[in-house]
Formats: sequence, structure tokens, C-alpha cells
Amino acid sequence: MKKLLLFYLITPIYLSAQKDPLYKVYNTADKKEITLDQLIKEISLAQVVFFGEEHNDSVAHVLQLEVFKGLHNIHGKNISLSMEMFQTDVQLVLNEYLAGQITEKNLLVDARPWQNYKDYRPLVEYAKSNGIYVLAANAPSRYTNRVTRHGVQSLKELSTEGKKLIAPLPIDTLTGRYYEKFVGLLGGHAGMGNMKIYQSQNVWDATMASKIAKLAKKRSIKQVLHLNGRFHTDEKLGTYAQLQRYGRKLKLINISSFSHDNLDAPSWASWEHLGDYVILTASSVQKTF
Repeated sequence: MKKLLLFYLITPIYLSAQKDPLYKVYNTADKKEITLDQLIKEISLAQVVFFGEEHNDSVAHVLQLEVFKGLHNIHGKNISLSMEMFQTDVQLVLNEYLAGQITEKNLLVDARPWQNYKDYRPLVEYAKSNGIYVLAANAPSRYTNRVTRHGVQSLKELSTEGKKLIAPLPIDTLTGRYYEKFVGLLGGHAGMGNMKIYQSQNVWDATMASKIAKLAKKRSIKQVLHLNGRFHTDEKLGTYAQLQRYGRKLKLINISSFSHDNLDAPSWASWEHLGDYVILTASSVQKTF
């Protein structure tokens, strides 16, 4: 039977106390399993770390917080958190909440957080308590929706203020392997409608990448930890590839985290291509939604 565990009941102590492991971490370059503490130490050397998740993964959300805390212990206030879960046009609202100027109720109404915000709230609250900047990295949905309807060229018609909320135009759609993955996700139909949807995905990726690049280049910032769905950064495609364009000298690391049915003897070779590190989490733990 699945363990009936809600996210708020899964703590680091619980994770470490289990007879059967609830996660395993793998360094793909060294081809070896490592501890969470080793992971934190190793990724602390990068300027940008992508933590690719499955959005409903209870264990991964706990691990994200532990990684965030560990990196904060190393870098202090020189670390920033970047999130796919907030759109660029609510940065002011997020800033005001982190500064204690507005209530959480205001944040939940005006910042339009995801429906599963409870999964990310511990990270935002940790940042608020420790004076850490949080980047609202995602492109506004009204613009990605426009691209889905009218194509990426339609973004040229936006106002100057609107264009500031997305990646600089023109946006590279990065066809090739990423496009093949995207078409496969949609069932293998590469029609014109799907191309527009694919272009909106690239606006999403490029906007996150350009905002991260701008933040990472600040002297006061030594590291950015970015959270996104793993499709955006698996195989170092999508947002990762876009960031290589905007921040050519930045040292990047990506983590791919996902649930798996059997942690006893995982076939690491099947996933080594996904990232610098792979985290497998126990599928036996109840999802957050």
C-alpha cells in the first residue's frame, strides 16, 4: 500500500530515519551514488543550479528546501532562489511580500501562485526569514498564450513595457532535439498548431533563462538555485540551453529529479543523459496532488 503521507509530514528527519530509502542521489560524471550533503557541496561551485522536478513529488519538495538551506549555509545572502512558479509581472508583489510590506493573503491574490503553492511555500518563507532574493522567472501566461495563438513573431507588437517582461526579441526556438522531445510529448504530430505551442514553450524557457542570466551576473550574487519542471532542463535542453546563450561564461549544473518504483537497484545508466545529477524519489510516497 502507498504510504499515506502528506507533504507537511515529510521532514528531513523522517527521510533519514526510514529503513527503506525515500530517495537516492547519483553523480552522473563520477557514476556513483552520493549523499545529499555531498550533492550540496558539489553543486555549490556552480553559478546556476537547475533543480528539475515533477511538480507533485512530495519528497523532491522536501529535498529542494534542504538543498536551498545547505547552499544558503555556504553562500549566505549571496544566494538567490529563482522560480518557474511565479511570472515576471508579479516580481514587485513578491518583493513586497519578502520585505514584509504586504500580507501573505495579498501575495496569494496578487502574485497568482500555482494551485500547489503549499509545496513551494516553505522555500519562499525560508527566503523571507533570511533576507534572500526570490526571482519570479516565468513569462506571463498572457504572452505565451498569444504565441500559441499567433506565433512567436506576434511578440513584436507588444509595448515596450510588455517586452521587458519576456526574453529579448528575437527568441531562438532551439529546434532539434528539444523540438523532437516536445513533439513526442504531444503524441508525434508536428503540425503548425503544435509549432506555435512549441514556440510558446521556448518563450517560457528563454524568459526564465534571460532573467536568471541577468540576476547571476550581479556582483552580489554567487549562486542562483532555479526550480522548474524537469522537462525544461533535462538533457541540458530548454531553459538550460537558452541560458548558455544569455550567460556564456556562467557555470551551470542541472539536477533531474523524479519518482521511481524501485530504489533497491535502479538502472542509473538509463538516466545518466538527463543531467549532472539524478535524484530518484520513492513512488510509494503520496503525491501532493
